[in-house]
Amino acid sequence: MNHSLAHCGARLRLWSEAYHPVHLYASLLVCVFGSVANSLNIAVLTRREMSSPTNAILTGLAVADLLVMLEYIPFTAQAFLPQEQRLSYGWALFVLFHSHFAQVCHTVAIWLTVILAVWRYLAVVHPQRSREWCGARTTAAAIAAAYLASPLLCVPLYLAFDVSARGLGRATQYRVGLSALAERRVLGELSLRQLNFWVYSVAIKIIPCAALTVLSLRLVCALLETKKRRLQLAGGRNKQLAGKERQTDRTTRMLLAVLLLFLITEFPQGILGLLSVFLGEAFFSSCYVPLGELMDILALVNSAVNFILYCSMSRQFRATFSQVFRPRLLRRPAVPPPSGATNTQVTQV
Repeated sequence: MNHSLAHCGARLRLWSEAYHPVHLYASLLVCVFGSVANSLNIAVLTRREMSSPTNAILTGLAVADLLVMLEYIPFTAQAFLPQEQRLSYGWALFVLFHSHFAQVCHTVAIWLTVILAVWRYLAVVHPQRSREWCGARTTAAAIAAAYLASPLLCVPLYLAFDVSARGLGRATQYRVGLSALAERRVLGELSLRQLNFWVYSVAIKIIPCAALTVLSLRLVCALLETKKRRLQLAGGRNKQLAGKERQTDRTTRMLLAVLLLFLITEFPQGILGLLSVFLGEAFFSSCYVPLGELMDILALVNSAVNFILYCSMSRQFRATFSQVFRPRLLRRPAVPPPSGATNTQVTQV
């Protein structure tokens, strides 16, 4: 029996080979769109009128997603290069850099999403205290921590893979593969290769997904409680409070959509990585590798669609986007607010 086909069979391998040419063009389209979309996100979210802790986190998320998109475009271009160039030492080094850089940026995005969920939960459940707990300095420190800790979390990945050379006649081919350290025991009976899968599947995927699941459920419960409380409100003052709560609800729903997209794309990857630890090389070769490009395109789509979510679910984002990018001749003259109205907002997204 062929052990490389022991778990998922030959059909998945055949499907992977058929999907490969589709993936090349699909990923290029998604990356080009995502690069433009995340650039627009950054341009809008960094406006002074959009200044808030939540939008600072969304800006950090957009930067990480933009880096993933920009770097993935030349990686995809390898399919259109001559075979000799794709097997050169320089290109192998770039592929190695790609695997490290993309994983680090994606890890940053994952943990920023967790921070976003925590900040949103505190804003909904503890609106008064959250202004102190989630202020500008705390938010900046949390974003910096995500960007600084993620490269450290990926250290096992750096050590587990390297460029290897293989002589073929007079020519030498270079490919990215397991390093000489990959099978060395680092923690008891745990090899570096296994440690890398544990870090990838548990610390980078499953733990953040579990945290997002719990926080998302708590946010949904908080939304239902807020809706019930709003129905009990009456009087002019309470109507004003209800309007602020409706704004908070819209923001929370939009961020819940962002969180759910992350769960849909990240949780299956964590499960597959964990199964690769327990079931070994046979599962990794027959299941994980054939699904690699599918997981890539899902992650890319997830990194590209936030702009669509913001435009469809955030009135303030649409208004600011229109103000920044609409030609001056098409802009409507500003209408002064009615007397007694204020511009204070509970949240800004």
